[in-house]
Amino acid sequence: MLARQRQDMILDEVRRTGAVQVSDLVQRLGVSDMTIRRDLDTLAARGAVEKVYGGATSVLDRSTDEPGFEAKSVYQPAEKEAIADRAARLVRPGSAIGLSAGTTTWTLARHLDDVADLTVVTNSVRIADVLQQRGRADRTVILTGGVRTPSDALVGPVAVRALHSLHLDLVFLGVHGMSTRAGFTTPNLDESETNRALARAANRLVVIADHAKWSTVGISTIVGLEEADVLISDDGLPEEARRVLGERIAELSIAPVSGERGEPADFTYEDTMRAESEQ
Repeated sequence: MLARQRQDMILDEVRRTGAVQVSDLVQRLGVSDMTIRRDLDTLAARGAVEKVYGGATSVLDRSTDEPGFEAKSVYQPAEKEAIADRAARLVRPGSAIGLSAGTTTWTLARHLDDVADLTVVTNSVRIADVLQQRGRADRTVILTGGVRTPSDALVGPVAVRALHSLHLDLVFLGVHGMSTRAGFTTPNLDESETNRALARAANRLVVIADHAKWSTVGISTIVGLEEADVLISDDGLPEEARRVLGERIAELSIAPVSGERGEPADFTYEDTMRAESEQ
């Protein structure tokens, strides 16, 4: 049995029962204690389980849970790359676009090198750094002010005022979760208000969200499903989700994923920024 198949079986058991023990998994899967512990380490690094003494439990899924940027950056890296590549094709030279804070939009920012005469508005210091370090004279980066959140978004009244009078061709919105009932959501109330202001500035709103965001609900709705003009997700999105989203959103775009799905990324934010500073 491949490691990925084993980890999927472990994750299914955690979701079904709430917890697993190493000793039980060793007997059930017929592998060594160390193999199971490595599998649990991998799942914990992805944020899929929480390791405890002798096993693992399900991750708390409160509507106010907000992982930091580095924690989120290892989730679904192949999916984010595929989504970012598809999203970048929508951006035309001479455009004014908005990028909300987040790891998927940060990945998208790294795919915009070939777009000339671009103006980018963002509430993310990390995204602004990526864009400015490219050194293009024909690029304008506008960073809103605000209070920094655990996921490194700048939010609050200052950010909302900065966005209030803007008119953007495209806004790319990253989200914490999406569901039929709640729409596109975030676990941070201030970030929700700021992202709503960014969405209102869009002539065309593009939500970029990997399949793991489906059925996840944050405490606050940013916009309803119908308010997105385009949703770009990956081919791991379940068929039922595709049907529901396809009925509610004008355009649903599914990006095919290459590479092993869901494994932690080989790079971190710091690795990327260090490499760029050495160029």
